[in-house]
Amino acid sequence: MFRLYNRQSNCFQSGSGLNGYFPRCGVKTTACSDQLGESQPSRVTIESQHTPVGPSSNEFTIRSHTCGELRPANVGQSVTLCGWLEYSRMNKFFTLRDGYGTVQALIPEKDCHRFNLDGLPFESILQVQGTVRLRPEGQQNRAIPTGEIEVHVECLDVLNESKKRLPINVKDHNRAKENLRLEYRYIDLRNRDLQYNLRLRSRVIMKMRECMINDFGFVEVETPTLFRRTPGGAQEFVVPSRKPGHFYSLVQSPQQFKQLLMVAAIDRYFQIARCYRDESTRPDRQPEFTQLDIELSFTDREKVMALIEAVLQKSWPFEQQPLVGAFPRVTLAEAMERFGSDKPDVRFGYELQNVSSLLDLAVPEGVRKQDFRAYAVVIRAKEARQLPGSIKKTLDEIAKKSNFCRFTMSKVTPEWTVGPIVRLLGQSVTERLSEQLALKPEDVLLLGWGKHTYVQNMMGRVRLATYEILEERSAVPVRLPLAKNFLWVVDFPMFSENEETGTIESTHHPFTAPHPDDASKLATDTPALDELLNIRSLAYDLVWNGMEIGGGSIRIHRSDLQRRVLRDVLKIEHTHLEHLLNALESGCPPHGGFAIGLDRYMSLLCNAATIREVIAFPKSLDGKDPLSKAPVPISEEEKRIYHIQVVE
Repeated sequence: MFRLYNRQSNCFQSGSGLNGYFPRCGVKTTACSDQLGESQPSRVTIESQHTPVGPSSNEFTIRSHTCGELRPANVGQSVTLCGWLEYSRMNKFFTLRDGYGTVQALIPEKDCHRFNLDGLPFESILQVQGTVRLRPEGQQNRAIPTGEIEVHVECLDVLNESKKRLPINVKDHNRAKENLRLEYRYIDLRNRDLQYNLRLRSRVIMKMRECMINDFGFVEVETPTLFRRTPGGAQEFVVPSRKPGHFYSLVQSPQQFKQLLMVAAIDRYFQIARCYRDESTRPDRQPEFTQLDIELSFTDREKVMALIEAVLQKSWPFEQQPLVGAFPRVTLAEAMERFGSDKPDVRFGYELQNVSSLLDLAVPEGVRKQDFRAYAVVIRAKEARQLPGSIKKTLDEIAKKSNFCRFTMSKVTPEWTVGPIVRLLGQSVTERLSEQLALKPEDVLLLGWGKHTYVQNMMGRVRLATYEILEERSAVPVRLPLAKNFLWVVDFPMFSENEETGTIESTHHPFTAPHPDDASKLATDTPALDELLNIRSLAYDLVWNGMEIGGGSIRIHRSDLQRRVLRDVLKIEHTHLEHLLNALESGCPPHGGFAIGLDRYMSLLCNAATIREVIAFPKSLDGKDPLSKAPVPISEEEKRIYHIQVVE
């Protein structure tokens, strides 16, 4: 059973479900103080601190119980515990910790001479035998599940003494810097939150597997990791072979293999797939990552989206707050128009308001008249009074990083329509803007204008940064980390123009099928650029609280259309894809799929600051492994075997 744990109040709190229904065809934002009708925890945990313990957790071990499972119902029982020495005092009291929790042990006065804990380093491995007793009245610790009992020690063995000064300590607060923690990850993983994260991850993935196999009849198929280089997309890791000048690549995803499985009549495929991309590491990205990879035949977009909703609902770990109902959806155009993001956070309002028709400003250099747009975000007086003086500098920095855009911030005064803003906008525009936005004294206007998608993205970042600043100052409701604001984003363009090179690229990947209403535009000749960029695809992303947690599409299943997209539109040399093109000519059913990024999804479920907190042995920000120091040089003999010559 799951309950919410509030570190601030040091207590568990119950929660309830959604306080409003989001209709499938519309997305609403809310700025209420309690978006889910629940209290506001700093993190979520399980009632027993970690995974609920059953008899199987102690089978095949020398212990009878874990440190986290003893309760008043166990009073009088003789138990055997194994774990790490967490703390000791007066050679009489000590706490023992394992991956399931902690328990207090007491050495009776008459036996103190038999056991000497003085000088025994913390984190030493102990085996304790004793009897469970209730703690004396007034000495209970209600903050931990085992706080009503203690174990009276009858036998104590030191199974392995730890060295006296470990490089990092196991504690909840004032931890070492992350690089040091990653270097000694085997110690760091003893911390309660990391134990919780990994055990919850295991349970969620197991529920996903059970759901896919037992409920929906999917077949788990492992696909190769070593493959050939795929031009386009992310940079791949290259793996040398013993054949001179020939290399493998580590797969970015099982995309081609799962499409080939559809041709092979494995019509309902999934796997927990390891994927690799040689990209700069970010808080939400690792060079190696895990995804729930799914593909099925004879389906369409609506059915794939319904499948993913069902998988997430069945694997949702918080049983007291079930995930129910279909997720709302927006088109990409609506998401950008209202929120300035293709992965909008809809836990709060402050939506963009299109004021393009009101403004008659000079179009920034490099912007065509037809591409000009202007958007406003209004901060009402009550919240605006809480804005710090530094916010203008913060927002100006965002604007400076946005090409083809201009930005201004203006505080409304009683004389605003005749004040300095008039020099920028003009008297008539200022008055009409004030009327349309219902501006009042002490409101703050955030106004951006410029090239269509550029200004949308800029104002989306302005919107988010402003709310974060107000949130930090307790001027607006805090966004709950587990608010169930899942959102589908659909109708992505099939093709996009590269901002630097001007070449046409696939918005998702080149195997994505066009929207049926736009497919005729690709039937014969390659359309003109403007028409090409307006072709929608059958791609869809799933967003949760401002983070993309997965994406998928219906695929091209006809060889002639796939060749046309590769050859005529993307201008990609596609001899490396002949195996896939031949397969599409060999009886390929309509098919589509999806992939959930498990690292990112679990980081949100665990309310973790980065995905590194839900991965046992992650890479650091620069892509290195602090534990083993990889990547490392190889010997001259290994270079000879793999025909490698290092060029400085």
